[in-house]
Amino acid sequence: MDDIAASDLKAILHSKRANLYYLEHCRVLVSGGRVEYVTDAGKRSLYWNIPIANTTSILLGTGTSITQAAMRELSKAGVLVGFCGGGGTPLFSANEVDVDVAWLAPQSEYRPTEYLQAWARFWFDDELRLHAAKQLQTWRMQRLLAEWNTRGLREAGFAVDVARLQALTAQFTPLIANAPDVTALLTDEARLTKALFKLAVDATGYGEFTRAKRGAGTDPANRFLDHGNYLAYGLGATATWVLGLPHGLAVLHGKTRRGGLVFDAADLVKDAAILPQAFLSAMRGDDEQQFRHQCIEALTRSESLDFIIDTLKRIALDTARMANHPAPGSVA
Repeated sequence: MDDIAASDLKAILHSKRANLYYLEHCRVLVSGGRVEYVTDAGKRSLYWNIPIANTTSILLGTGTSITQAAMRELSKAGVLVGFCGGGGTPLFSANEVDVDVAWLAPQSEYRPTEYLQAWARFWFDDELRLHAAKQLQTWRMQRLLAEWNTRGLREAGFAVDVARLQALTAQFTPLIANAPDVTALLTDEARLTKALFKLAVDATGYGEFTRAKRGAGTDPANRFLDHGNYLAYGLGATATWVLGLPHGLAVLHGKTRRGGLVFDAADLVKDAAILPQAFLSAMRGDDEQQFRHQCIEALTRSESLDFIIDTLKRIALDTARMANHPAPGSVA
């Protein structure tokens, strides 16, 4: 049988790819034309194939190494690679983007420019950038309302009070719409997130919970939240790369983090998919691998990457149109 050249393979759209990997204590290399990771089992080495054409991003944790040949193949397939600590946090790499969200993005001269041009058209206008941030938070709440009220979550044990959730979104929707600046919007976001934690605690019967900063949380829910959020950041980084949007052109988190657009993008699905699973896995006593598997399944099942990409496209084009056609009485 003749070998199949990489150029003959049909590319899978990033939004339809199913795999996101976290690897530790292994080597990533090319063997027989395939990208594989190798683990040691006593005197034997075990090889596992990575289907790069169906993979969005790879996190390399403690005790990992990767060859130049593997990076070349991953780049050709459009797979983002991030280097991180144990358990998926913190994320760091040689790229000087931001210590928390740096990714090694595949180099390509043929990224789309349509959405970058639209984003740049409004980004330097404070009012339009605030409008984009409000849109992002509005879509985040709509996603949350839809995903937390699914039969699958209820059957898994996440019996959220739907009336309280609807009241919460009804309370914060006008606050977000009328926020005078990004600082007020971030304050409202923090209050909403705190209320969501309370809902999740009550839905699972978790008990006392206080969200702790990374590394300070000793309870399982805090550790799982840290770990799972970085999976969402992987999708955020993939979405922005697919659309050709630089990570520094954030609309919400950009004042303190140069890679803030990844955080903005991840916000669209982080609470909807990761937060419930963190509390469910903590209550079940899952280990990190079991939790990670459940998160990846949830992100894939809910087509989270599709949602991030489509929402960023919508925000880019809609806000750019406002820049082209300012409202009466405004300064063009």
